[in-house]
Amino acid sequence: MKKTIKLNKVTKQLPKHLHKFIVKQPYKEYTPQNQAVWRYVMRTNIDFLSKVAHHSYINGLKQTGISVNEIPKMEGMNRILKEIGWAAVSVDGFIPPNAFMEFQAYNVLVIASDIRTIDHIKYTPAPDIIHEAAGHAPIIANPEYAEYLRRFGEIGSKAISSEKDYEMYEAIRLLSILKENPNATKQEIEDAQQKVEMLQKNMGTPSEMAQIRNLHWWTVEYGLIGDLKNPKIYGAGLLSSIGESKWCLTKQVKKIPYTIAAAKQNFDITQPQPQLFVTPDFAHLSLVLEEFANTMALRTGGLEGVQKLIASKNIGTIELSTGIQISGVFTNVITSENNKPVYIQTTGPTALARRDKELIGHGVNYHSEGFGSPIGKLKGINLAIEDMSPKDLEIYGIYEGKKTTLLFEGNIKVEGEVITGKRDLQGKILLISFKNCTVTHNETILFHPNWGVYDMAVGKEIVSAFAGPASVKSFKNLGKVSTHNTQKISYSAKELELHTLYKKVADVRESNTKDIETLTQILKTLKTSFPKDWLLPLEIYELVANLETPLKKTVQNHLEELKQNNSFTELIENGIKLIS
Repeated sequence: MKKTIKLNKVTKQLPKHLHKFIVKQPYKEYTPQNQAVWRYVMRTNIDFLSKVAHHSYINGLKQTGISVNEIPKMEGMNRILKEIGWAAVSVDGFIPPNAFMEFQAYNVLVIASDIRTIDHIKYTPAPDIIHEAAGHAPIIANPEYAEYLRRFGEIGSKAISSEKDYEMYEAIRLLSILKENPNATKQEIEDAQQKVEMLQKNMGTPSEMAQIRNLHWWTVEYGLIGDLKNPKIYGAGLLSSIGESKWCLTKQVKKIPYTIAAAKQNFDITQPQPQLFVTPDFAHLSLVLEEFANTMALRTGGLEGVQKLIASKNIGTIELSTGIQISGVFTNVITSENNKPVYIQTTGPTALARRDKELIGHGVNYHSEGFGSPIGKLKGINLAIEDMSPKDLEIYGIYEGKKTTLLFEGNIKVEGEVITGKRDLQGKILLISFKNCTVTHNETILFHPNWGVYDMAVGKEIVSAFAGPASVKSFKNLGKVSTHNTQKISYSAKELELHTLYKKVADVRESNTKDIETLTQILKTLKTSFPKDWLLPLEIYELVANLETPLKKTVQNHLEELKQNNSFTELIENGIKLIS
């Protein structure tokens, strides 16, 4: 699929590394049968959801420009979404969780460009445009919920992943692609399923990203709201599924009050959910989100935060008490006897920043080999360097041109000649640079004079640790597009013939003329060449239901015959009920 992005007021704010996930909506590839599937699901859902969904849903459909009769175009949705400060972009199936969250943080709705096949009309294991556009978009018209979604993306994009999280993402993406593809073999699906199950059993302690994805799943995707005994639906996975929107409200699905405990509740994306969480209102969602955020390294920092970044093996950031931010792949942390971090180290390209803006001269080109710095106070001195006045700095030998030795707690020693320092606008010292510098931990050399200028970050503690760089401009090619592309369905000549019949019926409907002769011939062809197709006979019945014509009785009889197939019974009955 050709990648493109038409920038508007909202999408202009997106960092460039997110552009790689955006694709051109393949609108011309939607078949007439795809359009009929959209129409059936939307009409069925609206009829049912008007009674059981949160009141924002039906109003939101109108506010976000979602049509019942045809698959929405991104351009049309964006013209309307901009009125509520949001935008939509088209993507190829699942994208990595951090990227998904980051889009959300910029008020951009990510919409999978494909649409479910008729075989998965009740429930699809893969994200599709029905799920995204008809599920997510309407609820964001509610201002309180929209702010929750934005804030969730802002916090969620900073959640630290484990090394196994990306592997699990790839495995689930592949399984969902195969399950939705009618051309996939049974063996391919079984192999992919086994890999997901194997990974699920060996994920270890859930990472921050795994836990916040759980919260996202049990709210944004599968959330219920209101009274525990008689809740309403607001989660997009439920709003977009004919089957689950009804199933979820039965007594067979356990209803649980929504709390931070949901972060520990895993889910199987390929199966209907056996239990769901109920929030009393949208405000409660934000309270739980903040409660969880307080447990994240983003707000706790410290040794555990650095250790999470090391384990992730991905680009992350620590922020010190002075406000200086160090972004890169963290590979080492040295601790003191009382288990406090006294030295941190990155390997490979590293950037320094302050308030998410890269420090001039301290980007990845300058720190291409990595970065290391002591953290904490000088040994035996209660006053931290960051709190020293110019007079204090002079007393302790920290001034330009002075050859000095700084012994930090944890036996980190910095010996060299001070070149200069860097301060913020408030005068707080952030960085001290040395020449002819040696840095050691006991007998281990951490920096050698031959390696050039030594830049030492100043800070007595790590106040924050989070995924990704502080400045999105510091690193190019952030994030990785999956190697498993959504598989385009190959249609046989017979299937293309069926699609042509769908198009003819749609043309009759749109022309507002009751071309009985054409419809009669189409039904005749259906009965002989496509005896198992149930959706197009319903579309024909809709056009003749209020007419006195022999075709009405003929199509009714055909639908009754089709209902003998248990796979179609409920679908046909729902369709007839709508028409009636």
